[in-house]
Amino acid sequence: MSKLLNRVAVVTGAGRGIGRAIAERFAAEGAKVAIVSRTENSSQGAAEAINAAYPGAAKAYAVDVADAAAVLAMGKQVLADLGSVDILVNNAGVTRDGLALRMSDEDWDVVLNTNLKGAFNLVKAFQRSILKSKTGRIINVASVIGLIGNAGQCNYAASKAGLIGFSKSLAREFAGRAVTVNAIAPGFIVTDMTNELNDAQKEGVLKQIPLASFGEAVDIANAAAFLASDEARYITGQTLAVDGGMVM
Repeated sequence: MSKLLNRVAVVTGAGRGIGRAIAERFAAEGAKVAIVSRTENSSQGAAEAINAAYPGAAKAYAVDVADAAAVLAMGKQVLADLGSVDILVNNAGVTRDGLALRMSDEDWDVVLNTNLKGAFNLVKAFQRSILKSKTGRIINVASVIGLIGNAGQCNYAASKAGLIGFSKSLAREFAGRAVTVNAIAPGFIVTDMTNELNDAQKEGVLKQIPLASFGEAVDIANAAAFLASDEARYITGQTLAVDGGMVM
């Protein structure tokens, strides 16, 4: 597999779960990947695992994506280390669930600053390089919750719906330079979050999914690899739900 040969990708939230699966798939497709995570241990661990399978494919960076100044500094380091960036995947995200009536300002701000402003910060850090690339791609990992909402997740739903709107607007702005911008909206994917659900909760969720199963992180990685490739050169401003038919 070499769909992304000689390309450089930045993947946030890549220390585990969906982000790590995307980074691994990109490395398998021939890309050099900047592994971005909040902690050094997480990013370094993921990079070491990827390099064991694909020597020299990954380099680790630790940053809080909500910290604009820190992201810009990290961006300069990535460009110094890797030369350029062709692909940006904004996957970093957090949850602070609770009913709106009892939600604190802090819980609202933390989620919006990480999930939505974080993507804006990363675009600012790498937009010049991506716009110069002949194969520029930005992929924002949203959620089906941003499409349908969910009780107890007003902050998360707002951040993911905002990310979809951000993707569409950015797609219009960057289209003149042949840069595509798309969003992926995962459904219920087997991650640490779904592992916290009890059996009754899992059964309730499965009843909402026509394919009657949870997705895997690799399902999102496959979609991201497609959107990052030349095969998707004529697709921009779209939101691809990878959800087993949940929001159909």
